[in-house]
Amino acid sequence: MISFQSDYIQGAHPKILENLIKTNFEALSGYSTDKYCDSAKEKIKKSCNKSDAEVFFLVGGTQANQVVISTCLRNYQGVISAVTGHINAHEAGAVEYTGHKVLPLPNHKGKIDTNELNDFVETFYADDNHEHMVFPGMVYISHPTEYGTLYTKDELTKISEICKKYDMILFIDGARLGYGIMSNETDVTLEDIAKLCDVFYIGGTKVGALCGEAVVFTHNNAPNYFMTTVKQHGAMIAKGRLLGIQFDTLFTDNLYFEISKHAILMAEKLKKLFKDNGYKFFIDSPTNQQFIVLENAKMEELKKNVQFGFWEKYDDNHTVVRFATSWATTEEDINELSKYI
Repeated sequence: MISFQSDYIQGAHPKILENLIKTNFEALSGYSTDKYCDSAKEKIKKSCNKSDAEVFFLVGGTQANQVVISTCLRNYQGVISAVTGHINAHEAGAVEYTGHKVLPLPNHKGKIDTNELNDFVETFYADDNHEHMVFPGMVYISHPTEYGTLYTKDELTKISEICKKYDMILFIDGARLGYGIMSNETDVTLEDIAKLCDVFYIGGTKVGALCGEAVVFTHNNAPNYFMTTVKQHGAMIAKGRLLGIQFDTLFTDNLYFEISKHAILMAEKLKKLFKDNGYKFFIDSPTNQQFIVLENAKMEELKKNVQFGFWEKYDDNHTVVRFATSWATTEEDINELSKYI
C-alpha cells in the first residue's frame, strides 16, 4: 500500500530526528526559553528579513489559527475568510468557540477575490446599522489555499492595502507555506509574505517536522501577554525544545526550502503521470496537492493499493480525490502508483 493521503503522514525528516537524539540528554529550560528556540527564532527572522519580527512556537495549525485570531481581535470583531478556508470548513468551529464569528466570502479556486473583499467591507461600513453587526477586524487567507492554489504578489499587495485602508489585520495561514514558496509558478517569497501581512505562520507539521508551527508577528506587533494566552488555549508544551530543535534544523542550510522543493518536483511527476494516462483534473494546482476526478468504480479499485484523500462529490458517478506529495515522497512511490492508474 502506497500513500498520497496527506503531507503529514510520515514522521519527521531524518535530520530532525538526528538532532533530537543528539540533544536528548541536554538539560534545557522549558516553555520555548531554551537556546535552540532562540537560535531558531533568529534564523527565521533572518530568512524573513525582519529584524523586528516576533516568533512564537505553537504545537499545531488549528491551535495557531485559534490563538492568533482570538488574541488579535476585539470581542465585537470577526474574521473574513473564503468559505473554503480552513478556519471555516475544517476546524470544528474552533474560532467561533472563542467568541469570534467567521465571515465567509465566496471562493475562487480557494482564493478570495480582492474586489469582493473590498465591496464586503465597504458595504459593511455603508450600512447605517453596522454597529449592530459583527465588525470585520481581520482577513484570513491560506497560502497555499486548501485547493493548492496560490495568491500572486499583486493579489497579496491589494489585500494588504484593503486591510490597511479599513484597519484590519492580515493573517496568513502558512501550514503548507514551504510548498507555496517553492512552487515553480509563484512570484511570492518568504520576504514578501513577511512584508505584506501582520502575522503569519510557518508550518512545520506538514513540511518535515513531527509537529509545530512558527507564528511570526511581522513588526513587533504581538498582542500583550501572547504566550499567556497560548498556554490558556493548551497550545504550549513544557518541553519547548521539541519545537525549537525542529525549527532550528529546518532553517539550517535551507533544509525547509529544499525539502519543500522536493515535494513540488514529486507533484509535477505525479501530475504528468495522471495527464499522460488521460485523467481529469478538478483544478490546476501548482503546489503539492493535486485534485483528480475519478469514476467511482475506478476509485474503489484504486483504494485497494493506494491511499488518497476524499475531497468532494463531483456528480453521481464521479468523486474528486486529493493526492498529496511531501518532503518524504519518493520517485519509487510515483513509479509504484503508475502500476495502478
